Amino acid sequence: MIFFSTFFDIAGQICSKKIYLWYNNSIVGDKIYRRMGSIMFFAKPGEYKACGLFTPEHFALIVATFLCVGIALQKTVHKSKEEVYKIIKNLTIILWALEIFKILYTLQDVKITNVKEWMPLYYCSLLLYAGFLSSFTRGHFRRAGDVFLATGSIVGGLVFILFPTTSLPTYPAFHFISIHSFFFHGTMVYLTLLINKTHYIELEKKDIIYFASLVGIICLLALIVNAEFNSNLMFISKNFPNTPIEFIYDATGRWFTPLMILGQMFLPFYVVYGVAKKFESIKSERRELAEKEAYRKIN
Repeated sequence: MIFFSTFFDIAGQICSKKIYLWYNNSIVGDKIYRRMGSIMFFAKPGEYKACGLFTPEHFALIVATFLCVGIALQKTVHKSKEEVYKIIKNLTIILWALEIFKILYTLQDVKITNVKEWMPLYYCSLLLYAGFLSSFTRGHFRRAGDVFLATGSIVGGLVFILFPTTSLPTYPAFHFISIHSFFFHGTMVYLTLLINKTHYIELEKKDIIYFASLVGIICLLALIVNAEFNSNLMFISKNFPNTPIEFIYDATGRWFTPLMILGQMFLPFYVVYGVAKKFESIKSERRELAEKEAYRKIN
């Protein structure tokens, strides 16, 4: 689990640097510094100053995440399909374990009816379900999981890393929720790149059926829960102020919900599918030019 261990090592070192320097220059010893770090890591909301968006700590987490993705890819990009399957399966198990721990941790401070704080029914939560389908099922179900991991996963990961609206505005950078969220979404980016670079699956246009079906089912479940608990899971039922979603909400009016659902069902797949096929085309053209050049030199 290269990505898992590398991420937590680098993120912890970068995000705790300011705390360490402050304590190291004071009369408080290293023992208390370590104790302080562990308390902050699981502190309740409001106990410590939140990291916020586009702060030095936020950019440090971005750098740490992409650095870990790069290192993990470098070490795994030449793996066989069987080895890639094991990577997906192991990461899925780790992510589910962390998600369950996160839910239990969150429920200490919020009511179970406050589903928006703990229920994994957001676009990025699809990583959990797609990972399960890819790792523990067969046939069409497994294909649906593989297709999401190969396409939509990276979209959710990149958007969150840039706009971590559910973690950094509430918690410090060196906090379990913050570190977990960047590891989770960094994994989304990593798996899409790994699957496409290793050709773990070959994407086809008709795979949109699998992608749209999986996302559509989660949207339907989210709509049901939203209606029952007045929540906004999948961000499809109401506005999410001070985020890019607010612009979409203002622009679409009463069409917001159906357009958000359709957008999530189709746009991520076609964007990533188009980019992937474009890269394949460029590589193929370069290969043909190299072969022609080699043939010309021989003759």
